[in-house]
Amino acid sequence: MPANGQGEINVDESESYSDTLASSEDEEAACLSRTIERSFTTTTLPADKLATIESLPSKRDHEAFFRECIDIMLREAIFEGTSRRTKVLDFKQPETLLKLLDFDLKAQPSSHSDLIKSLKDVIKYSVKTGHPYFVNQLFSSVDPYGFVGQMLTDALNPSAYTYEVAPVVILMEETVLREMRQIVGWPNGEGDGIFCPGGSMANGYAISCARHYYFPEVKTKGLHGLPKLVLFTSEDAHYSIKKLASFLGLGTENVHLVNTNSQGKMDPDHLEQLINTSLENGERPFMVSSTAGTTVIGAFDPIEKLADICKKNNMWLHVDAAWGGGALISKKHRNLLKGIERADSVTWNPHKLLTAPQQCSTLLVKHKNVLSEAHSANAAYLFQKDKFYDTQYDTGDKHIQCGRKADVLKFWFMWKAKGTSGLEQHIDKVFENAQYFYENIKQRPEFQIVIPEPECTNICFWYVPESLRMNSTEEFLDKLQNDGEYKEKLHRVAPKIKEKMMTEGTMMVTYQTYKEKPNFFRMVFQSSGLDKNDMLHLIQEFERLGQGL
Repeated sequence: MPANGQGEINVDESESYSDTLASSEDEEAACLSRTIERSFTTTTLPADKLATIESLPSKRDHEAFFRECIDIMLREAIFEGTSRRTKVLDFKQPETLLKLLDFDLKAQPSSHSDLIKSLKDVIKYSVKTGHPYFVNQLFSSVDPYGFVGQMLTDALNPSAYTYEVAPVVILMEETVLREMRQIVGWPNGEGDGIFCPGGSMANGYAISCARHYYFPEVKTKGLHGLPKLVLFTSEDAHYSIKKLASFLGLGTENVHLVNTNSQGKMDPDHLEQLINTSLENGERPFMVSSTAGTTVIGAFDPIEKLADICKKNNMWLHVDAAWGGGALISKKHRNLLKGIERADSVTWNPHKLLTAPQQCSTLLVKHKNVLSEAHSANAAYLFQKDKFYDTQYDTGDKHIQCGRKADVLKFWFMWKAKGTSGLEQHIDKVFENAQYFYENIKQRPEFQIVIPEPECTNICFWYVPESLRMNSTEEFLDKLQNDGEYKEKLHRVAPKIKEKMMTEGTMMVTYQTYKEKPNFFRMVFQSSGLDKNDMLHLIQEFERLGQGL
């Protein structure tokens, strides 16, 4: 056999599943072998490549390949890719990367050795998002137990729509979602919930549920004949609220943006003003989408006050806790979401603050039947009512999707491994790291804080190079407010530092503007694998990269 482990096909010698059949099935297997051999005679593919066209693994053709691939992934992507001694990324410009990797798809199959090279190249030039110094997005880390759960999910390849094809993951989903609802504060975990392909879609489901709750006729008759429906969210809310309102036919102009205060929280007084104006204009306000952990600032809207307003005006209250929902598990920090039990629906992404592998997003709903009533289509070929088991576990009809990856398994495996107490310790650790980082940079003249006393693990700051430093924070803020040229110079600092950190590969931290503020950095901490030494290293790295600007 060639070194690439493929060799010529010989069905009689193959160690695939058919060879394990009992002797009573030998004749059937032999007949199948002859059929396969006859089908192969019509192909023009080289004989040593034929093993790659079957979508069934065989021990002879694939075991060594699997083991080598998994060994490379563990060594280079997992352990080296998360080591502090290695780079976060090996950045290349697009035109260079197109030449370095063989992206082309060819008519003929590739050899295993070529595939191994591609595997190594993909790892080499990908961003190591599990690296301790990848603090660029609202996800990070490679949780060891989540990783195993992810691999198991792909090995089993279930589609979670009926109990008959996915019995384990269906029950797993119901268990995890009920526990999450209980943590939210709904008695005995009552209500309903689904796993979604991302927090944006979870927010879209919430809008759909709210609309159906007040206007169930929309399912059959559409928007025609309905009053002008409007919803409200803060100016700092995730863009998915507008995007999904458009997708659902409500229109972005009917998403009214509520002012936020200096800490990024929704202003309840302004919300009431907007609702009153909407009613005077003959519109039908039906929903408020609040945020528990805004994307940039990490602000938590005042849920209790918003719940009072929604109750008064007969409106659905949604809480987008995609980012901040993990704080619910911590006794120290769950008060950030005080009043969340009064919400009608909650988006909560375990792949964010809890560091489950991507993607792992949920929508939790207080009202038990609204998901299925709003979205079911009763496809007769899937959801037969006369099955021999309890069909309440055929949960797929309340989803918009049919085929759906079982995102629950990796999170369940993590939770099973660590227990709720372990998840709580994780949350407490990342908040502790964020506070330590904040307290340190606050004392250094080269750092200026954008949002004082941050609530979540988002730490927003300006790095101020020596050429732009002032004698005090007061002088800095005055200069920023009144000197346009100074503001423009500071605006250009973050992109220059980001370019240096990307090309050197030492860390990844994002930057952005906010309202009228010039570019600043946003550190987001969610990996409990970091410690105080890492916080100091990140600070020192900013100081190094900012020299000479």
